[in-house]
Amino acid sequence: MPYCANCGSPVEGAFCPNCGQPVGQASGGGYPPPAGASPQGGYQQGGHQQGGYPPPGYGAQPAQAGLSENAAGALCYLAGLITGIIFLVVAPYSTNRNVRFHAFQSIFFNIAWIALWIVEMIVSAVLAAIPVLGWIVSLLLTMAIALGGLVLWLLLMWKAYNGDRLVLPVIGPMAEKQAQS
Repeated sequence: MPYCANCGSPVEGAFCPNCGQPVGQASGGGYPPPAGASPQGGYQQGGHQQGGYPPPGYGAQPAQAGLSENAAGALCYLAGLITGIIFLVVAPYSTNRNVRFHAFQSIFFNIAWIALWIVEMIVSAVLAAIPVLGWIVSLLLTMAIALGGLVLWLLLMWKAYNGDRLVLPVIGPMAEKQAQS
């Protein structure tokens, strides 16, 4: 169907029914008007018509909303239980199996880490009864748990951001099972 080059209205004869312009006279090749063009030849923006050129950014594609799958997976580990639960609840990410896996693994990893800290406190309390050797062993145990957990936490975030899946022993299969349901 040809369109009027003057006003953009569809034409079914020799003359435009809107402005009366002969179809073959005006240049433009009979292409349809751009989206947003008004019948009078201008562009609508915010209820006001502007003549001439389209406004800056007119016709540009909107930016993609939300996070990529890799970024969302990495952010699941950022604040542990909190971000894991948030990504399980927020709509676009709660349906993505990969993000759900990282969210569940983050939750399970943090629960295991908290349980390990509780065991470490109990062991340290028992070792405190031994004067010097107990304190040194307690300090080394605390440092090992802290540094090991920190390194593993950073590694999990790094792997998730790169699109890899680091499946932890015991925790990983439980997270995969929960992510599929």
